[in-house]
Amino acid sequence: MIAVQTGLYIGSVSDLTDGQGLARAGITHILTVDSEEPNLPGPFCCKFFNVLDDASADLLSCLDGCVQFITEAVDAPSSAVLVHCHAGRSRSAAVIIAFLMKSSRLTLSDAYNKLQQIKADVKVNEEFLKQLALYESMDCEVDMTSPVYKQYRLQKITDKYPELQNVPKEVFAADPMAAQAHSNEVVHRCRKCRRTLFRSSSVLSHEAGSGPAAFIHKKMVSTTAHASSHEVQTQCTSYFIEPVQWMEPALLGVLDGQLLCPKCSSKLGSFNWYGDQCSCGRWVTPAFQIHKNRVDEIKHINISMLK
Repeated sequence: MIAVQTGLYIGSVSDLTDGQGLARAGITHILTVDSEEPNLPGPFCCKFFNVLDDASADLLSCLDGCVQFITEAVDAPSSAVLVHCHAGRSRSAAVIIAFLMKSSRLTLSDAYNKLQQIKADVKVNEEFLKQLALYESMDCEVDMTSPVYKQYRLQKITDKYPELQNVPKEVFAADPMAAQAHSNEVVHRCRKCRRTLFRSSSVLSHEAGSGPAAFIHKKMVSTTAHASSHEVQTQCTSYFIEPVQWMEPALLGVLDGQLLCPKCSSKLGSFNWYGDQCSCGRWVTPAFQIHKNRVDEIKHINISMLK
């Protein structure tokens, strides 16, 4: 068990058996980030998050709760918190890095380096580092409405449900035809039958890819054509969105397929749970893409502003 700062310690599961050490450090709170909840003796305030130390684990969704628990313990008078996982090197370290990022406004790199200077054997696994980078991009607060988080959550679904059965209902955005949309929110309708399909908040934006260079392996066009069509090829010709409720019957238990309008059955695009390539060259995982030339963007106008 090693002190990170006043009132905050990092350790392993073996530290829980050292009653005298816990007492000397003044530990009053224990945060466990492990696959098994420990049976702790004594009057500790405890919090447990069930997280495996592997690539499929979702630590990001736990970070707000972990950081809040640590903050409350550190801020309370005469309190101290021990954050531990099994070995005290990856999961507990990732949580403390998240706390340092938020409480001290440190970058991920600076927070990681600071903790490694204190505890040299810290080694956060690559997947958790990616999740911490997403946490940093959301300004150290898990925003479940953020396109970044929605895309991350969908990626985790493919890990947790490889057969794509029993996918949680909350993964699917509300059908805008069944739920009242905000009056000022842009919606997209089928160009053929005018059925409202999705809201602008369901669009999952991505950084533009490398354009034609990303498609060289497909031998789509010659080198000369690459150069002349660069501007066109780097444009995104599809919307990549979160799955919407009307898609559910087509998506469950199926790896990939077409997306058809639920009213007129015209082809709108395609889906692939394990990813597909945008026309800009960026690989998007998973991919639920609606071709822009199959839908119309509808913007609501506030009539009162025109008076």
